[in-house]
Amino acid sequence: MYRLLIVDDEDIITDGLYEVFNRYQPERLDVCKAYSAKEALDWMSRTRIDIVLTDIAMPGMSGLELSEEIRKYWPRCRVVFLTGHSEFEYAYRAIQMTNARYVLKTEGYAKVTDTVQDVLDDIERAHHDSLLLEQSREQLLAFQFMAQGDYMRHLLQNSRVLDEDTDMLAREFSKLGIGLDPAQPVVLVLGRISYPEGRTYTERGEILSSVRRIWDTYFSGRARSMGITDKHGDAFWFLQPSELAEGGTDSHFIRFVEGTLELVQESCIGFLGLSIGLALSSEACRWESLTRQYERLRELQQLRSGSGGAIIVRDGFEPLDGMDCKASFADSQTAEVLRAYLESGRHDEFIQALEEVTASALKMSCKVQLTIETYYTIALMLHSCIGRMGMHGHIGDTGKLMRLNDHPSMEEAFGYLKRVAESIFLSKQTQERDRASLIVDRICQYIEEHLSEDLSLVRLAEIHYFNPSYLSRFFKQEKGINLSDFIDKCRVKKAKEMLRDNDLKVREVGLSVGYEAAHSFTRFFKKAAGLTPQEYRDTLSLN
Repeated sequence: MYRLLIVDDEDIITDGLYEVFNRYQPERLDVCKAYSAKEALDWMSRTRIDIVLTDIAMPGMSGLELSEEIRKYWPRCRVVFLTGHSEFEYAYRAIQMTNARYVLKTEGYAKVTDTVQDVLDDIERAHHDSLLLEQSREQLLAFQFMAQGDYMRHLLQNSRVLDEDTDMLAREFSKLGIGLDPAQPVVLVLGRISYPEGRTYTERGEILSSVRRIWDTYFSGRARSMGITDKHGDAFWFLQPSELAEGGTDSHFIRFVEGTLELVQESCIGFLGLSIGLALSSEACRWESLTRQYERLRELQQLRSGSGGAIIVRDGFEPLDGMDCKASFADSQTAEVLRAYLESGRHDEFIQALEEVTASALKMSCKVQLTIETYYTIALMLHSCIGRMGMHGHIGDTGKLMRLNDHPSMEEAFGYLKRVAESIFLSKQTQERDRASLIVDRICQYIEEHLSEDLSLVRLAEIHYFNPSYLSRFFKQEKGINLSDFIDKCRVKKAKEMLRDNDLKVREVGLSVGYEAAHSFTRFFKKAAGLTPQEYRDTLSLN
């Protein structure tokens, strides 16, 4: 989803354009508005903006001056200037700017929408061209890449060793050619790719390489990053601002990363046809704290994203429902693999691995003790997962997990483990559906109670701790209706209720449902109800 910001100091122009574009392509274009350059810069600091449609001559700060500030926040942002007949000097300067266009105000809405559509097409072509260029850099230094990956995986598992030798990191980075600064903190991103079913190991590797190329396309220039595959097969990135970026690893860099992750996610869907769930650290961490932050991101993603859909979540360091990142079966490779599949919702892979382990264990009839140890290793893993996921009382009979003698045979015992695992998967899916329903209900209630306030997608995402693009898709998926359409329905419903009170002026009703300008409210109401507010009120008096 792309984000369009409309900026004009004349309310009637801003509101008119907002209404046009808010219904233009609701699933592709998120629309925001501002009545001054200062308000526009506030939007820039809060979220990624892809296109700015701005008046070229405004009091305080002109559109040209605003465009220079915009590039500091979002270098890829495109600008479309609105200009009058008397402002050709401004227009001439606008023509000289890269990634900028201008439209005469007298040319009407159709010309403006056509221009914005052309800009959207240009953005997508640029993304595609960048991807093709990046693909030409396919040849990498394979052995160095593998050595770097091995070392970074080692750090993720045991970063505490850095406390003992503060110079170790600098020495190792220098030897391995790792292009990150060991003296600066690092931002972490964990990505879970939803691979198509039936893909081989090699095919998955090719998909992962394509995802990395997309990543490099968007982050090159503004950030230094390094990607690896962690021990669970998920993608993991380390990021720091490049030398060209200002402010270091501050909150704006985090916002820049989060906003750019939306583009990475959408390109993965558009070019590769797959979704990727992303978990982002809320602030940069020291290298010696890598292990704990990595564990936090895994906990967060497992809790929030389930099977790894297209979601971006940011670690706010809130308690994660009592989940403990340390498993009691961590010393067993078999249990570790099964646990990773179970907690990430990978049902088919879990069942296949469990059946292989079961078949192998049942063949060891001459080594009964090894078969017993295998059973209890898996049983303890399942028992631990049930506790960490808070599923006690939601799973059926689990009393025999730690009582092997209660099963009539080894075959029955391992079959019981499989049934318990199936119950965990089913309960996990149910909890995720219930959680989604509660979240949507909370958002709907907030909208109904705050119709007179800012209900932009960005604002709703901030309040409910979502990424804007994900919130739009998530709401449509759960409610079957676009978020903007739901807001409009609530506004119409409340307006009709308030119009029954003849003591209220139409302007007062408009203000109560979020329209400061009476003409904008009238136009909105007539389009939705087929009558102007006054005509609707008159029909009520006739009944």
